[in-house]
Order: sequence, then C-alpha cells, then structure tokens
Amino acid sequence: MRLLLDTHLLLWWLEDSPLLSGRARRLIEAPENTVFVSAASIWEVRIKQGLGKLALPGAFDRVLLESSFELLAVTVAHANAIRELPAVHRDPFDRMLVAQATVEKLLLITSDARLAEYGPMVEWVGQA
Repeated sequence: MRLLLDTHLLLWWLEDSPLLSGRARRLIEAPENTVFVSAASIWEVRIKQGLGKLALPGAFDRVLLESSFELLAVTVAHANAIRELPAVHRDPFDRMLVAQATVEKLLLITSDARLAEYGPMVEWVGQA
C-alpha cells in the first residue's frame, strides 16, 4: 500500500508519541507499505515552529532524512487538484495533502476525523 502521512502523524511517529494509534503504527511499520511525507507537511511544521506554536527537536531534519519515508514534492497538478475538492476542511495544508493523495493515488492516513469525509483516499486511523 502507498500511504501519505498527515502532518501530526509524522510528528507523533518521529517523537514516538503515545498519541500515535496502534493502527497507524502498524501501517507505518509494515514493510510492504511505502510511506510518503509531503513537502507541505514540512512547510506547515516550519511555519508553526517559526510562530512559536511548535517546538521541534534539534535533530528533526536528520531524523526525517534517516527515516525510510519517501519525500513528496508539491506540484502544479497537486495545486490544481484542490479546486476539485469539496469545502470539507478549511486548512490549506490538509487540503493539499488530500489533493496529493488523490493525484498520486495514495491513501492519506490521519487522526483527523473531518478529513475522512473526503472519501476513500483518506483513512482515519484513530488516536491512542
């Protein structure tokens, strides 16, 4: 399976947070799955860090690069796909992740139940 991590799942994974559900952990760890992290998630994290809303460990970049995650760039096709999305969610970063999942045929995994309203390209994995 080809998975795209929602931003909070990425952070919880990197922090080994107890908030990461068992289902999410199993999907991320499964060797048969390819797990993607979007540049949009890194952009979101850096904005929140710059605003003082998020503290990242000093080794964030190194840990991310050493992970087995595939990095997914934001493309014009992804940006254009946003216009087709219903107005379920207002967060621009979440909308970009849904658009990327749609265009790239990935399954976006999230603990945000509202995102699951976008349909079969999003799977709610709960929260611990």
